[in-house]
Amino acid sequence: MMKKQLIMEKALELFAIQGFGATTVQQITEYCGISKGAFYLSFKSKDELILALIDHFMIQFTSDIDQIVRNSNEDLLYKFFYATFHSFQKHSDFAKLLIKEQTQSINKELFLKVRYYDRLMDETILFMIERLYGEKINHTKFDLIYCIKGFMNTYSHLFLYMELPFDLDLLSKSLVEKTNLLAEKSSIPFITKELIDLFKQPDKGEVTKEHIGKLLEEKIEEMEDSIEKESLILLKQNLDEPNFNSAIVKGLIENIRTHSECKWISYLLMNFYKL
Repeated sequence: MMKKQLIMEKALELFAIQGFGATTVQQITEYCGISKGAFYLSFKSKDELILALIDHFMIQFTSDIDQIVRNSNEDLLYKFFYATFHSFQKHSDFAKLLIKEQTQSINKELFLKVRYYDRLMDETILFMIERLYGEKINHTKFDLIYCIKGFMNTYSHLFLYMELPFDLDLLSKSLVEKTNLLAEKSSIPFITKELIDLFKQPDKGEVTKEHIGKLLEEKIEEMEDSIEKESLILLKQNLDEPNFNSAIVKGLIENIRTHSECKWISYLLMNFYKL
């Protein structure tokens, strides 16, 4: 196991018991059986480690859900809810910790990081709603985003903290029914696009062309020769000097989309090119 990965896994165990604030770098290094010097070779500070943990889990969650939303043609809403709660269940220690820290922490970087991924999830849910219901719910679709997120939040608390037997299939079917009823019957939205725009602020977590280019360079360097690597090279070239049409770009992204190491970069590219 790589040292950085070891530190993240062991630190998460301590954070789950003690919380972010009460856990020191000294405790983390002792728990990992490494020196402080070894820790600081991987992370500049405890805060950087915390943000890396959030990135690690949220990148997986966000990109996996987005792939389902973009590529599922049947039972899309069911698959969305099932995958969401399955992920919460699989990473329950981290989910509990993040929920707890969001309510107790005043760390600005933590707030901005969580807010960034929350905004990405809003975009994925909106895309799903538009695929499912089309123009007939244009006046209520932004309100429906928050209803769906409310379901996700409320029911995740139920099984994360109550530790009850949990039937993911039944829950997903139940939430599909509720969401469809809201989509079909709701006519008076509270959340509108105007309200969202009113409170929208510049997001410091916004992914830039330069950031995507840097990620592509790193991924190209890491990967062995393959179709995926060739596709990454072509995507980097097109990012620097756009020559390909949308169909070619989409095809190149499709080449890397299912590779375990390329899910996040494919997600970012799909959003960058608005495909």
